Amino acid sequence: MQGPVQRTRINHMIRLSPIRLIDQDGEQVGVIDTQEALRMAQNAGLDLVEISPDARPPVCKIMDYGKYKYELSKKEQKGKSTGHELKEIRLGRSIKIDPHDVQIRVNQARRFLMAGHKVQITQRFRGREMAHKELGEERLIQVCQDLSDVAKIEIAPRAVGRAITLVLAPDKVKIEQIKAQLAKEGKQAEEDLEKLEAEVAAQNAAIDAEDDHDDSDDDKKSTKKQRGPKDDRAGNPVDDEVADLLGEL
Repeated sequence: MQGPVQRTRINHMIRLSPIRLIDQDGEQVGVIDTQEALRMAQNAGLDLVEISPDARPPVCKIMDYGKYKYELSKKEQKGKSTGHELKEIRLGRSIKIDPHDVQIRVNQARRFLMAGHKVQITQRFRGREMAHKELGEERLIQVCQDLSDVAKIEIAPRAVGRAITLVLAPDKVKIEQIKAQLAKEGKQAEEDLEKLEAEVAAQNAAIDAEDDHDDSDDDKKSTKKQRGPKDDRAGNPVDDEVADLLGEL
């Protein structure tokens, strides 16, 4: 059985005073009297909206409430249509990846996890690196530790072909705590994931392209080794002259 639906309180529906106010530009005003906050909202031609009712004092923001409701509706519809998916982030085509690049990918994983998605982290190996898979596993364990404040391990590190992978799932309790703290500070926890998804897709595609190039080079080397050294005698004029002399005998 569902509990009563909690309505968003706006303007004169906000009874508690004082409140913690965020203005229409997202700037922290501080703790002020509710009536003063209402006057500020009216002077700006906007609404006073309670965005974090459980905080003490409650957090309110000056905004266009109609636009706010529309944006919330769009996010809800998008969430219903897309659902939560498994996102893959590849650390690179080799264990020789710059620590700065690893941190970029950790931050990308964090953003997906905060949005409720599971994340598969993949570390690939090149050539002789396959003999040192423990280095890849150590890196994945470090990534897990870096994300332990928002995630938990769903599938432990395991070898798959020339790679090692693991799957992280969002830790909903910890994430809700972080979002509540962000709301208290007047910061947005939600973000547009389309740009992030495009960024990660391009990143993964670049790694695939480099792998394909390496595979092509390996095939060429293998073919050359099988054929052996090239026979240049047919193009040697001295050999041609000897062959002519032998033909005259």
